[in-house]
Amino acid sequence: IINNYLDGMQGGAMDKASPSGMHFRDSKRKVDYVLAYHYRKHLARHPPGVASPEPTHRSASLALVSNGGTEKGRAKPQQQDGGQHVPQERPGPPGIEVIELGPLDALEEEKRLQREEYERNLLEAGLEIEKDPENKSQGLSFVRIHAPWQVLSREAELLKIKMPTKKMYEITEEAGILKTLDEIWCKLTEPLQPQVPQQENTNMKTLSYPFSREKIYLYNIKDKDTFFDNATRSRIVREILKRTSTKATNSMGIGTLIANNVYDAAYPLHDGEYEGQNNDMNERKLLYREWARYGAFYKFQPIDLIRKYFGEKIGLYFAWLGLYTEFLIPSSVVGIIVFLYGCITIENDIPSKEMCDQRNTFTMCPLCDKFCDYWNLSSACATARASHLFDNPATVFFSIFMALWATMFLEQWKRLQMRLSYFWDLTGLEEEEEHPRPEYETKLLQKKLKNKSITTENSNENEKEKLTWSDRMPGYAANFGLILFMIMLTFSAVFGVIAYRITTAAALSFSTNETTRSNVRVTVTATAVIINLVVILILDEIYGAVAKWLTEIEVPKTDKAFEERLILKAFLLKFVNSYAPIFYVAFFKGRFVGRPGHYVYVFDGYRMEECAPGGCLMELCIQLSIIMLGKQLIQNNLFEIGIPKLKKLFRKLKDERTEPKEMDTNQSKNPQQWDLDYTLEPFTGLTPEYMEMIIQFGFVTLFVASFPLAPLFALLNNIIEVRLDAKKFVTELRRPDTVREKDIGIWYDILSGIGKLSVIINAFVIAVTSDFIPRLMYQYAYSQNGTMHGFINHTLSYFNVSHLKAGTQPENSPFAQDVLFCRFKDYREPPWSQNQYEFSKQYWAVLSARLAFVILFQNLVMFLSVLVDWMIPDIPKDISEQIKKEKSVLVDFFLKEEHEKLKLIESFIARDKQKHKSGTKGERIRAASFCQFNRSQKGSFASFSSQHTEV
Repeated sequence: IINNYLDGMQGGAMDKASPSGMHFRDSKRKVDYVLAYHYRKHLARHPPGVASPEPTHRSASLALVSNGGTEKGRAKPQQQDGGQHVPQERPGPPGIEVIELGPLDALEEEKRLQREEYERNLLEAGLEIEKDPENKSQGLSFVRIHAPWQVLSREAELLKIKMPTKKMYEITEEAGILKTLDEIWCKLTEPLQPQVPQQENTNMKTLSYPFSREKIYLYNIKDKDTFFDNATRSRIVREILKRTSTKATNSMGIGTLIANNVYDAAYPLHDGEYEGQNNDMNERKLLYREWARYGAFYKFQPIDLIRKYFGEKIGLYFAWLGLYTEFLIPSSVVGIIVFLYGCITIENDIPSKEMCDQRNTFTMCPLCDKFCDYWNLSSACATARASHLFDNPATVFFSIFMALWATMFLEQWKRLQMRLSYFWDLTGLEEEEEHPRPEYETKLLQKKLKNKSITTENSNENEKEKLTWSDRMPGYAANFGLILFMIMLTFSAVFGVIAYRITTAAALSFSTNETTRSNVRVTVTATAVIINLVVILILDEIYGAVAKWLTEIEVPKTDKAFEERLILKAFLLKFVNSYAPIFYVAFFKGRFVGRPGHYVYVFDGYRMEECAPGGCLMELCIQLSIIMLGKQLIQNNLFEIGIPKLKKLFRKLKDERTEPKEMDTNQSKNPQQWDLDYTLEPFTGLTPEYMEMIIQFGFVTLFVASFPLAPLFALLNNIIEVRLDAKKFVTELRRPDTVREKDIGIWYDILSGIGKLSVIINAFVIAVTSDFIPRLMYQYAYSQNGTMHGFINHTLSYFNVSHLKAGTQPENSPFAQDVLFCRFKDYREPPWSQNQYEFSKQYWAVLSARLAFVILFQNLVMFLSVLVDWMIPDIPKDISEQIKKEKSVLVDFFLKEEHEKLKLIESFIARDKQKHKSGTKGERIRAASFCQFNRSQKGSFASFSSQHTEV
C-alpha cells in the first residue's frame, strides 16, 4: 500500500471541491465519515531586512491522503525508518529562524503528531483519507474518510451485518375478515400516508443473511458502491475509528482523541440539503418534506425510511412515540366523556346543591385566628360545583380504564417491537461487545501506572486488569450522598412553597380589602402552583447535569452501561422533582390540621393549611394541570427549540472569534456538506427525548383520577412533539451514528413500573383524596332514604365557640354574639358528648371502607391487567410463523445455491476432460482444486443451521 500525498501543483484537475459535497475531489469516492479539528501554527520570525516570501497560490490548495489515488497525482514518497512512506519536505526560505515553542505551541504540536499517527493507523486499516490544507495561521480543518469495498466487506463480516440476498419469499397474509378490515383501513387512510418510495410488491420480503465474503455469490450485489447504504458505511467506519489506537495517548479510539481535544468532532454526513432549489431528491429532503414539517402533522410517520436513515435505535424511538400518541386518542375520548358527564350531572348533584343552598345556614369556624370571621358554607358554592366535574363516580371507571389502557399499550408495543424486529432483520441480533469509554481507559491507565510504581507485575496480568468495586467506591459514595441531598433539596423546595402558602394566606387575611380577603384561597393556590412550576423547571435542568456528572464519576466501562445508569439517576431525581408537590396536595395537605381549639401550628403562630370545603381534589387538579401544561409548553417546546439555536449561535461566534482574519472566500461562498454539518448541534442521545415522554406518561396515568383531561393535553402536545423532534433530527442535529437495537431497553421497565404504581396511586386518590367513599358510605349506611340528602350535614362536626383558646377568637365580629356553635369538616364527637371532639364511629367506618376499597381496587385492576397480558401474545401469530418460514426458506436457498455451484463445477470438469483427454499435470491440479473448493463450501454450509437463531 502506498500512502499518496497530493498537493495542489500535482493535483491538477482535482483542485476543485466535489460538486455534490458528498464525495472526494475526484467525485467518485464517497465521504463516509468526517473528522474536524482546529489547528494553530507557531509563528516564524524573519531577520531584519529580509522580506517574508509570498506564498504561491497553489502551494497548499489541496492535501490528499489516500490508498490508491490517481496515477498522475501520485507523489514520490521518501522511505524512512520503519518502512513508512512520507512526503518529501520542501526546504523553507533562507534567512528564517523559528521561535522557540511556547506552552501553547508545544501542545498544538503534540496534537498534530497524535493526529498524524492516528490517520496513519487509519490508512493501515485500509481506509482512504482526504485532508484539507492548513494554509492559514489558525483555523478549522476537515479529514474526510472513505471506506473501499475491501474494508466494507471485511468489517461487515466481522460485525455480522445482515444484508439482502438474491432470494425473495412470499409473506403469508391473514385471510378472512381481518384482511378485509385491513384493506378498508388502508383505503380510508390513504391520504394520511407519507409519499415515500415503497416496495413494489409488499407481499414479498427479501431474505437476509449475515454478510460473508466466502458466500458472496448469495447476495444481490448489483453495484459495490451502493450495496452498503450510507448508514451502514458510516457505522462500519465508526467501528474502525473506535478501535484504532494511538501510542501517544496509549488508549483506544476516536472517543479518547475528542475527549483530549485532538479532534473537535467526528460525524457522518447528511445526504445533502433538506431544502433548496435543486431538484435532486435525497432521503434527508424526503424526510423533511413528508415528516419533519409541521404541515405534515396529519400524516403517518415513514418509520422504515427513518430507520434506514437514522438507524434502528432512533427508528424504534419514533415508532414507540407514534404508538403512544395513537393510544392517547381513545383515552382522550373517554376522558372527555367523563368530563362531560361531570358537566351534565352537576345540576343533579345533591351535595353541591345543599352546599349552595342559602337556606342551609352552615356557620363554619374561622379559617385563621383573630382576623378571620365566621363564614357561611354557601360562599364556597363555586368550589363545590367545580369539584364535581372531577369528583364523580365516572372517575372511578376512568381510573380502571386507564390502568388497563397502560397494560394494553405496553402489550401492543411488545407486539409492534417484534414485528419491526422481523421486518428490520433484528430477530437474531446478538449483543455486540462494546469498546471501553475513554474515561474508563484513562482511569484504568492511572491504576496500572500506580500499581507499577508500587509493585512489579507480569505484563499479562496488567492487560487483564480492570476497575474493581473498591476503585469505584468514592464514586458510589458520592452518588449516594448527592442523590440523597438532591431529594432532600426537592422536599425543601416543596416545604418552602408550603411556607409561602401559609404565610401569604395569613397576610392576605389581615387585609382590610374585602375582595382580597374573599379571594385568598384562589390567589394563594394560583401563585403557589406557578412558583412550584418555576422551581421544577430550574431543578430539572440542575438534576440533568448532576445526574450526568454523578454517572461520570462512577466510571462505567461501556456507553450502554453509562446510558442505563444515567437514565436511572435522572429519572429518579426528575420523578421526585415533578411529582413531589402533587403528592403533597393529594395525600398530605389537610391531614395534619388539627381541629378548632387544638390546631397544629408552624412558624410560631401560623396554622397548617387545610383543604377547601369541597375537598383537595380540585386543588390537586389545578396543581396537576398547570405543572403538566407548563412543563410541556416551556420545557418540552420552548427550551427544545430555543436552546439548540442559542448553542449554534454561541458556537458560530466562537468559531468567528478563533478565525477573525484570513477568511477563505471560496469556502464561504460554496460551503461543502461537511462545513454545513459541522455548524449543526451534535447528537447527544435519546435520553432527553424519552425522559420527556416518560414523565408525561406519569402525569397521564398516576393521577388521572383527579384530571381526566390529562390524556387530551398529552395528545395535543405529542402531535407537535413528533414533528418537533423530527425537525430537530433532520435539520438541527448532525447525523447520528446508526445503532442496531432490538428494543427500547430500560425504558420499557420504567414504563411498566409506572403502570403498576399508577394502580396503587389512583386507588389512594379515589379512596383518600376524593369524597367517593364517604358519599358511598353515607348513601348505603347512614342515609334514611338511600339518597344523598343530608350528606353535607353528616360530614360537618360541631364545635362550641366558647372552647376557642384565648386570643384566637375573631375580633370585631358582627356574628360573635349570635354564634354558639360553628361547624368544621371532620368526623368527630359533638361538644355535648362524653368524648367530646374525639373521632366518631363514622370516622373509623369510613377509614375502614377507604382501606378496603384500596385493597379491592388494586387487586381487581391488577388481575384484569394480568388477564389482558395473558390474552394478548407478545409475538403476533403471523410473525411467529413467518420467522419459522424464513428459516426453512434460508436452508432451501443455501441447498439450491450449493447444488447449482456443484453442477457448474462438474460440467466444467467434464468439458475440460473432453477437450483435453491428454491433459497436462497442471490441468489435473486445477480440476482437483475445484473439487477441493467444492468440498470446503459444503463444509462451511454444514455449520449454518447451528448458527441460526431459534424463535
